[in-house]
Amino acid sequence: MRKKIFSGVQPTGNLHLGNYLGAIKNFVDLQNKFECVYCIVDLHAITNRQDPKELRSNILETVASFIASGLDPKKNIIFNQASVAAHSELAWVFNCVARIGWMNRMTQFKEKAGLNKENASVGLLVYPNLMAADILIYKATHVPVGEDQKQHLELTRDIAKKFNNDFNCGEYFPIVEPLIPKEISRVMSLRDGKKKMSKSEDSDQSRINLKDTKDLINQKIKKAKTDNEPIPSEIDGLKNRSEAANLISIYGSLNEIKMSEVLKEFGGKNFSTFKSKLIESIVDKICPIGDEISKLLKDKSHLDNILALGAKRADNIAKENLKEIYKIIGLTKFT
Repeated sequence: MRKKIFSGVQPTGNLHLGNYLGAIKNFVDLQNKFECVYCIVDLHAITNRQDPKELRSNILETVASFIASGLDPKKNIIFNQASVAAHSELAWVFNCVARIGWMNRMTQFKEKAGLNKENASVGLLVYPNLMAADILIYKATHVPVGEDQKQHLELTRDIAKKFNNDFNCGEYFPIVEPLIPKEISRVMSLRDGKKKMSKSEDSDQSRINLKDTKDLINQKIKKAKTDNEPIPSEIDGLKNRSEAANLISIYGSLNEIKMSEVLKEFGGKNFSTFKSKLIESIVDKICPIGDEISKLLKDKSHLDNILALGAKRADNIAKENLKEIYKIIGLTKFT
């Protein structure tokens, strides 16, 4: 059976280097090898309150970022989640399959709800079931994930197994496997190497945005936190040096070389020398993407058309699978 890839990206807007190296770059590599479905998960976004105009804008900017980074809407199915109702319908089925104890154990709910979990939305609690529906409505076999997302994929596997067992339907839902890049591309903050690069961090100096100019990239990298030690020649020399390791990892990911090779090239040199080379690599890769994003955002009807065509393709697959699922569980759908 040919591998089918599914991945969803939240429409946060103003995507950054962490989004590119951690996800989008991998999507581009996968599109020539597998059947790929890439979804902008706008229904997940509303588990936290959103400004409607900003949400709409962020959806289009995410599409533009995909296309500018090299995703081909003809090779891949690219669409927004709200356009395909089968996601929500299957999520309700999974609400009835999954157990409350499973939801209560999800660490991301605890982190996002914080101490005030009684006031968190029900959607935030059960959104892992929607995530499972996103994947399984297409019978995806593989999902590209980072280490921090493995728990949700385990839940998807548990739901698939329980559904298959409860309804005695063999292996109707595949037991999805993770695709984890061998060379880690988890990009950390430029100000704190222990925190993930994020749009939610207050300081814009903590991240490289895909739309940053050459001058802004130069300024941010020069100010990026490091230490006073020279660059080591071996991986062990990066132990307890999270900021140094982060910049080395970024350079390696951008140039598609292992961290050990980066250290072999720059070992013994100071960070001012290395940062100049890192700036060159980021500018060469990111600035053309940023320019293309700006260009694409000037023609919103073109982006709407990409989403509409992708939604039609996704809906055709999802509707057929949902009919089969409803038949398995004894539901009738007349429309």
